[in-house]
Amino acid sequence: MDKLYQQNARVVYRFLYSVCHDKQLAEDLTQETFLEAYKSIERFDGSCKISSWLCQIAKHLLYRHYQKTKREIPVALEGSEEFIPRTPAPDCSIMAKLELMEVFKDMQKLPPAMREVIYLRITGELTFGEIGEIMGRSENWARVTFYRGKEILWKGRKKKNE
Repeated sequence: MDKLYQQNARVVYRFLYSVCHDKQLAEDLTQETFLEAYKSIERFDGSCKISSWLCQIAKHLLYRHYQKTKREIPVALEGSEEFIPRTPAPDCSIMAKLELMEVFKDMQKLPPAMREVIYLRITGELTFGEIGEIMGRSENWARVTFYRGKEILWKGRKKKNE
């Protein structure tokens, strides 16, 4: 959890501060975000970046704060389900590249067909139907293979971070 905090606290703080423009509130809610994340880490399914998940938690905490204090919700949050700062800090993009390199290293341990499906999906941004067609299989086969590969990679990443 400490590593998670070190890698993502700045992103969460910047997100909160960009919306509320209150340093103290942003600091308090950043701390509370990681507390909530710790309590519900088992619900993180890996379908998005961890920083996106944390910012969603932060957004909900900010909503609650505004409701408790009866303050108006900032326009930046209203109707925005996926608001994340558009310009990530340079160190965040470096961290993302390093994480991606680790994922590609871990992918080398997967069976060739599974590795190919994941590679086509991630780098080629192909649909499962297109991947199935390329591989001479069905769309469903591509989905299942991708999901299983993702699960293997996710479990491997969790073991490394423990």
